[in-house]
Amino acid sequence: MQPLNKTTVSKPSYPEKVVQFGAGNFLRAFADWAIDILNEKTDFAAGVVIVKPTPGGSYADLDKQDGLYHVELQSSEAGKLKTETRLIRCISRSLSPYEDFAAFLELAQEPQIRFILSNTTESGISFRAEDKLEDAPPQSFPAKLTHFLFERFRSGLRGCIILPCELIEDNGSVLKTIILKYADLWHLGDAFKHWLDLENTFCNTLVDRIVTGFPADAETRFQEMGFADQQLVRGEAYHSWVIEAPDFVKKEFPTSETAMNVSFTHDLKPYREIKVRILNGAHTAMVPVGYLSGRRTVDEVMRDEGLRTFIQNLLFEEVLPTLEVAREELESFANATLKRFENPSLKHQLSAIALNSSSKFRTRLLPSLLAYTKNQGEVPKRICFAFACLIRFYKASWQGEALPVKDDAEVLEWWQAVWSQGSPEEVVDAVLANETLWGQDLRYVKGLKECLVKDLERLESEKIADTVASLK
Repeated sequence: MQPLNKTTVSKPSYPEKVVQFGAGNFLRAFADWAIDILNEKTDFAAGVVIVKPTPGGSYADLDKQDGLYHVELQSSEAGKLKTETRLIRCISRSLSPYEDFAAFLELAQEPQIRFILSNTTESGISFRAEDKLEDAPPQSFPAKLTHFLFERFRSGLRGCIILPCELIEDNGSVLKTIILKYADLWHLGDAFKHWLDLENTFCNTLVDRIVTGFPADAETRFQEMGFADQQLVRGEAYHSWVIEAPDFVKKEFPTSETAMNVSFTHDLKPYREIKVRILNGAHTAMVPVGYLSGRRTVDEVMRDEGLRTFIQNLLFEEVLPTLEVAREELESFANATLKRFENPSLKHQLSAIALNSSSKFRTRLLPSLLAYTKNQGEVPKRICFAFACLIRFYKASWQGEALPVKDDAEVLEWWQAVWSQGSPEEVVDAVLANETLWGQDLRYVKGLKECLVKDLERLESEKIADTVASLK
């Protein structure tokens, strides 16, 4: 079997226009995949330089393969698994500022650099007051980027278009704010801050693709491909990249000339709300309902006709009517979401989604519950049942089986105390009264307490499948 490198496959040489902080599975199966398509379909012609954002780990396997690797994207069509494989050839090299800080500063001085990408996890975009300009390098990603941009400023070069992929709200705006804090902390001067504001564009983005990483059947795939690709990464075919940016960014990042699902907008908030309320809301509803029903993965829930109908109707009848976006657009997103959930190759564990379920309910489902109740004059029965299942889930055991309850220690202690109170009425009253958990006293939501008490009682007296069927 052949190794994968420049001696075994052809690799084009592109000018280095993109600096990318991080080379994890998501960036390689999403951003680099997109750039590779841009290079093929348009005149984008960009090489990507990978910058190591942390001291741990290694890019040795990627370097050994000369930046080459395959992305496998899987989807379910007519009940059959479809796999698309693409060889990614846009990465030119990687560098570690921890091993060669001078090379990092030299990269900042390259005139053709135009785009900066990152995915340093949600905690990566944070301010660390201990970082200093003379550090080689500073520890935090924003501090490294500040130093990088300051080097470009001192060299008299143009600024960059920054596209952070971290899953935090207003990621570009937050990153810019932190960089300005470093500019003040390090006394970089008003001229730099003016250049930063005038010459650089920090875009808020919303990215979406489930990436599962290195496949379990990799050895089989190696035989089929003819290469031992140690950087092979697998994910779903569905993808979405929404970029809040001025119009010129769309011209410089010409995804509209391809078939990729990339949208440019002047206001990201409606897109974020759609994703959080529909996709994340459905996930949060199906975890307790599905788990108490004996299902363990998202695709198992979707193969259960009763549960699938329950989730579908929860979305179409109780969530979508509360969103102030064109119904056609909402239905299109909801249908695509359900199709993604059916993908059997992803094996998305409900236990993984269960982390911090109560805080997720507050942001993902509670807004729909409150809006529906206000508009319709009654509590949405399916969201209420999902809420009841969530409350029951936090009892931490069900029919003799321990449940994968994962949350902050103080939250778990509170739930344990609540469940020691006894009757469903007392439990529900204590839950609804917790303003810290929900941001308000939910005892004042008309009909909610009665609905939850009834559903908790049904969970103990009926088969859950029968209850779900009655709510379809």
